[in-house]
Amino acid sequence: MSEDIRARVTELLPGIRKDLEDLVRIESVSADPARAGEVQRSAEAVAELFRAERFDSVEIVSADGGAPAVIAHKAGPEGAPTVLLYAHHDVQPENDHADWDSPPFEPTERGDRLYARGAADDKAGIAAHLGALRVFGDDLPVSVTMFIEGEEEVGSDTLPALLKEHHDKLRADVIVIADSGNWDIGEPALTTSLRGLVRVDVEVRTLTHAVHSGMWGGLVPDSLIALSRVIASLHDDAGDVAIAGLHSGPAADVTYPEERLRAESGAVPTIEWIGTGSAVERLWTKPALSITGLDAPRVDGASNTLVPAARAKISLRVAPGDTTANALACLQAHLESHVPWGAELTVTVVDTGEATQIDATGPAYDAARAAFQEAWDGVAPVDMGVGGSIPFIAEFLEAFPQASVLVTGVEDPDTRAHGANEGLHLAEFARVVLAEALLLRNLAR
Repeated sequence: MSEDIRARVTELLPGIRKDLEDLVRIESVSADPARAGEVQRSAEAVAELFRAERFDSVEIVSADGGAPAVIAHKAGPEGAPTVLLYAHHDVQPENDHADWDSPPFEPTERGDRLYARGAADDKAGIAAHLGALRVFGDDLPVSVTMFIEGEEEVGSDTLPALLKEHHDKLRADVIVIADSGNWDIGEPALTTSLRGLVRVDVEVRTLTHAVHSGMWGGLVPDSLIALSRVIASLHDDAGDVAIAGLHSGPAADVTYPEERLRAESGAVPTIEWIGTGSAVERLWTKPALSITGLDAPRVDGASNTLVPAARAKISLRVAPGDTTANALACLQAHLESHVPWGAELTVTVVDTGEATQIDATGPAYDAARAAFQEAWDGVAPVDMGVGGSIPFIAEFLEAFPQASVLVTGVEDPDTRAHGANEGLHLAEFARVVLAEALLLRNLAR
């Protein structure tokens, strides 16, 4: 049976790749209002793919004015478990085309990868689901519900409303979320934890208007110096986040080789790592804080003037086991206690997303690990954390607390999702399709 599935995947791959390339050519950038029509066209193309597979029902839905999602269902044998397969059809903006080695919406094969925006994140997730289903045709071993979202790249704002409105249609025993990645080429993974996110804009004001730095310097503090002191207080000398009350936890016993860290992070050769603990703890299960934006006068052309107000965007990654409410409260308290010289502090919340910790034990996870190990020719999957945030996973866990949630994906450390030259490793994609087909077989057992 396994060899039959493997042979069937090999036979189907050219057609799966063609469908993926057709989807990639649709510029479904959900963040761009001018391309809302492309997002709609993408949803219609996905729905048509499901209709071609003779799904029992296929519909395009939306909630609260959000982007279109696709829900489709195909029944398996009576009494078989129901598996919900999730992916998203919207993509990130491609940004400057000059940064790409080939046109961002024209899939191009170079070496062992297929390059294009969405070739991996996450139209390859859709293609992997379709490929696994095509292995079985109309003889599915389980009942399958497809849920392909259309606004993941802009925060999934209407996902809670969709889950509530279509709760009965989406109810499942197992949920497979294909929006993560594997540990390395040739090494599969199940994602079992993701950090949450709190983003705030911080303004520090010391003056009601700008004044001459020679006339008032030495007496009146400028806002840039005051903001710099606040920012400097956010880490201790070792580089750990210095905000009291944040949660940290242990990570999987996985070694992240130094040469991989250097190559994959893009760090300059002389940089020293910040923080304490293992590399994967610092990346997956401890809080992290970055300054991702500053509003201040440009250096070129700056005058001898005390700046009255300065702003920074603070991005705080929240460790699994913590909550965004606690993290925000701790961050607010820290900022208030460290703003110097009586400066006025304003904190504006930009967005938040909850962290996720999955108890990856039980029959569904056993079925997944067995499928992955077989697809990767005996290589056991790693229980992997992700330092980034996918808040919608917490939404699924809350909406379907009895379901086993498996977070998988097609990405690898050099996928470059969200960046220029996003690429799908084609040999790994074949293994992903095979693993999902084996998983559906295993879940039926």
